[in-house]
Parts: sequence; C-alpha cells; structure tokens
Amino acid sequence: MVWIAAAMLASLVVLALAGPLVWGAAADRPDPAAVLRGPSAAHPFGTDDLGRDVLARVLTATRPSLLFALAAALVGAGAGVLLGASTAVVGPRTRRWLGALINLLLAFPALLVALFLAVVFGAGAGGAVLALAVAGVPGFARLAQTLAAAVAGTDHLAAARVLGLRRYRLLWRHVLPNIAEPLLLSATTAAGTALVALSGLSFLGLGVQPPGYDWGQLLDQGLDRIYAEPLPALAPGLAVLYAALTFQLLGEVLAGGAARRNRAPGRPAPPVAPSGPAEDGLVLQVEDLGVELPTPHGTIRPVRGVSFSLRPGEMVGLVGESGSGKSLTALAIADLLRDGARVSRRTLRLLGADLAVMTPKQREHHLATGLALIFQNPASALNPSLRVATQLTETARTHRGLSRAQAAADAAEALRRVALPPAVLRSRPHQLSGGQRQRVMIAAGLMVRPSLIIADEPTTALDVTVQRQITRLLSDLRQDTSAAILFISHDIALVGESCERVLVMYGGTIVETLPADRLADATRHPYTRALVESVPDLAGHRDRPLPTVEGAPPDPLAAAPGCPFEPRCPRRREPCAEEAPPLDSLDAVHRVACWYPMPAAADRVGTAPAGTTPVWTTPVEADQAEADQAEADRVKVEQVEAEPS
Repeated sequence: MVWIAAAMLASLVVLALAGPLVWGAAADRPDPAAVLRGPSAAHPFGTDDLGRDVLARVLTATRPSLLFALAAALVGAGAGVLLGASTAVVGPRTRRWLGALINLLLAFPALLVALFLAVVFGAGAGGAVLALAVAGVPGFARLAQTLAAAVAGTDHLAAARVLGLRRYRLLWRHVLPNIAEPLLLSATTAAGTALVALSGLSFLGLGVQPPGYDWGQLLDQGLDRIYAEPLPALAPGLAVLYAALTFQLLGEVLAGGAARRNRAPGRPAPPVAPSGPAEDGLVLQVEDLGVELPTPHGTIRPVRGVSFSLRPGEMVGLVGESGSGKSLTALAIADLLRDGARVSRRTLRLLGADLAVMTPKQREHHLATGLALIFQNPASALNPSLRVATQLTETARTHRGLSRAQAAADAAEALRRVALPPAVLRSRPHQLSGGQRQRVMIAAGLMVRPSLIIADEPTTALDVTVQRQITRLLSDLRQDTSAAILFISHDIALVGESCERVLVMYGGTIVETLPADRLADATRHPYTRALVESVPDLAGHRDRPLPTVEGAPPDPLAAAPGCPFEPRCPRRREPCAEEAPPLDSLDAVHRVACWYPMPAAADRVGTAPAGTTPVWTTPVEADQAEADQAEADRVKVEQVEAEPS
C-alpha cells in the first residue's frame, strides 16, 4: 500500500507541475470545426462546446483542483487544531467556554455550512476555499480537544507547568508534538474530502468561475451530454475519484511511514565507556548532586548534596515522602529534567564514564544504552497511538542498530521475561491492564540491556497483589541480568522487603542510609524512625489512631539553614536550626545525618533484644521510653557543662 500510495501521489504531483506547461495551450485553444465531438484519435475524451480538448483540460485542471483543496484542508486543520488543543493549556473556565463553542459548531452539518458560507462569501475560488476551511474547523477542533485531554493529565505536562512555562510554549512543545500523528492522518484524509467538496461547489456554480476551471466545473460542462457522450463527463469524475483515493491511501500509510522513519536504525554513536561496571566495581557513582529549578518566585533547590553509589546486582531503595526529591534525583541522573533546570554535581559516573565531560550526543547514547527508567505512570509514559511492538523495538533499533526482525525477536523475549505472551506486541496500551502496562515498561527497559534500572515508584497505581508481582519481577531480573536497580518508593515497608540497602530522603537530601534488615530495630534518624513506626500493624490497638509524622514537609521557597527535619523533629535542639548535620558514618554500612541520633531500638526500654522482633507493650510505653531517653540525654549535657574546664 505504501508503494501504491507513493506512485499515485507522485503522478498527481507530476501532473500538477507539468500539466499547464504541456497541455495548457491545447486546453485553451478553441476549434470551431470540432465542437462537441466524441472520442477520437485526436481527442481521446472528445471536445467541449468550444472545441477544446477535454483530456487536455482535465490534465491541466489538476493544479488548481489540488491547490484549492490543500489550501482549504490546511487552513481548516490549522485553525481547528489550535482551537481544540488550546483547551489543554488554558484555565478551567476558558476550557469550558471553548468546549461549549466546539459543541455548538459541531451541531451544524459541515456540508450545509460550506454551502451557506460559499453563498455569503460570493461565488469564486477564494470564497469556496474559505467556506470549506471554516466548515472543517469543528471536526479538527473536536479531534484535537479529545487528544489534548489525554496529554493534559500526563506527568510531563504537569512538570512543565511547575517549571512556569508560558501557555504558548506548553502548546507548541508539550501538547502538539504528542498529538501530531493522528492529526496528520486526519489532515491527509481531509484533503481528499475537501477536493470532493470543492468539486461539488464548482459543479453547483459556487466554486471556480470561468474563464478558470477545475474538475468540478468540467464535470458540470460534460453532464449535459452524458447520455450521448459519457466520456467528457466521466473524465473529470474519474480524476476526482483518483485524487481522493490517493489522499485516503496516503493517510492510511503516512503514520506508519513516520514511525518507521523515527525508528530506522542509524549508525550508533561511538561508545564512550565500557558496557560493564567501572574498575572500582560501581555501576553508578553520585556525589554532591543538586538540582535548581526556576519558578516565578525565585530559584529553588529541591535536591542538594545527594551522594550514593550502586554496585552490579544490587537493589537499593530510595524512600521518602512525596516532594522529598526522589523523582527529581532520578531525572537528574537520567538527564531528563525540563529546560531551565540546572544540575550540579561533583561526580556523576555511569559505568565508569563521567557524564559531565561527554558531548550531548555521546551522553544521550551512553544513557540510552546503559540506563533504563521505569516511570510510575505507564499510561502516560506509553504512546497510546502506537502498538507495543513499535514502542519496544524503536530504542533497540536506534541505539543497538538491530534489524526489524532482530528487534522483534528481542521484544518477544523481553515480554517473556516479564511473564507476558508475544501476542501483546500487537496490542495498544489501552488494551492492557495497569499491571500489564507496567510490565511492558520494564520490558522496554530490558531492550537495551541496561546495567542500571531506575524504577520510579513503579507500583504506586497498582493494587497490593500486582505490587508484589512487580517487585518480585524486578528482583528476579536483577538476579538474572546482574543489573543494579534503584527502587524509588514512598512505601518504606515495600522497600524494606524488596531491597538490600535503603536510602532515606527528606527535604531534598539523604538523611540516613542503612541495610534493609536494620529498618525494624536500628534506625537512628527521627524521620526514618517515624516512617517505620507509621507502618500499620495488624497486631496493634485498633481503637488508637495510626502513628503519623506530624507537620508538613519543608517549603523549598523558604529553605532554612539548619536540619530540614528540625520543625517536625521531637528531639530538636538549638544547633539543629542553625546548621545542617553532615551524613556521618556510624559503622561501615550505616550513615545518618543528625546531630542527636536516636538510640537503636535494642537499647530502648520496651524492645526485644537484638535479633528478635521488637514489640512495644503499648504506644504510651513507647512514647514514655522516648521521653526518658531524651531526659537522660539532657541531664548528661548539663553535667558536662557544669564540670570545671
């Protein structure tokens, strides 16, 4: 179909360019001796009432017929798309008014609107083109409104709003590119519809006027003698049919052709780093990572001083409340922050290669082949207009240079590894469940065989059963591929069960790092302890409210110089508000950023010895133990201060 549509389109282009040059003179030359003749060797389709050759006039009319139809389709599509897509970037009240306007315009049939406006604007080519363009606006507006509504709820558009981008930039950079493919398909088929409609207006005397002519006017002239000589009437009719069919076929194959061009394998960028871990055994090394975001109220630093590393086959959890900077940290590592964001770091190495010294093209290739990012909302991360096969294979074909058959085989194998049948390749995202879409996202990450997988809250929108399946799947993949996994979540219980090491993040910085098996009885930072104690316990007292972390996270616009957890900390003292504590080592695997770290649970009154399950007798006794420990610390400080120097 692609070759057929291309050949038909090429023939129309050749006729539009060469028709007036080759047959223009014959089309306009009258011959009184050959008036209203039938088909002959000299005139294959006969002559008209002035003796002009009908075939020459049909071929010459290709240019005006196509130009007028394309002009009407482009003007109508442009105005309609802008009207409909703008509903995704305006306020709620304006959105309602625009929606009501689109509904009102759709209430009138497009053909009747075109006929009415053609009469109002006056008979002629300009009036007919303008009438058809206005009549086509409501259909494009409704299509663009529907497509833009899906984009309006995506994470990337919300992030762009947070960055303070103006509405026209939101429209041109974040909405229209994501809905362009179906709109392009619709605009192509609309050109064929406009051609038929414009020919109809000319046939009725409302379109092109003499001495000009197009296929519609030629059809009107030949209709008077269709019973005696049908070819003079059939010739322009066949031309209209041929051109309309060309645009319809082109619309069917254009979206697929664009997708093939986008995923066509090019020459991969030269590798800048080894495909395996660095010489020191680290897959990822991050030191003093910071992120700055511009806002209308000033620049904020939602991430600052973040340092950690990952080794092959290690699964590390990054946990914290919403707004603590977890996702921004992942996006900064993957170089996916929006325009305007600034990333600072002392060290940022992936597979031993320093990302800061690479060119943008080298960095893009290195990240695309060494790192996979699994987003928390696969419904917005997957393109709803493309099949799963296309979305799985395009990265492998682009960055690994695979052929179509090789990429398809790898995609089927990737689906098998995430417990999905190869038949899913023929599906579109909306035909899959939430758990299946998340598995497809994981399979897409496996297509480049990454050494690092960043899972950004991959289980947030899933039920508990599917959550366990996804975490178990990630754990199995880690063991099978030796890939390091950074598992981001706000559920500390899920992180404790799935990961080997836990990074606790608060206020844009890491406040504690410890092995996952120490979460139950060896947390030392008050925030980490509060997160652990806020996990519901089925054996707890049901008549008491669940423990929570009192207060609210810090405002990034009003950053304080001290510890970010100080306003909510039950153990805060004067130094906590003056200077942020460093991330100090308690032992080889445990670090905490707190001036007055809490004692381990095994040292507290009311807990079981180390190695057993800690059980508080009552929540009141737990609070009392905390108060006793705080009082003991205060007495020790007073005794030290009272001693002579």
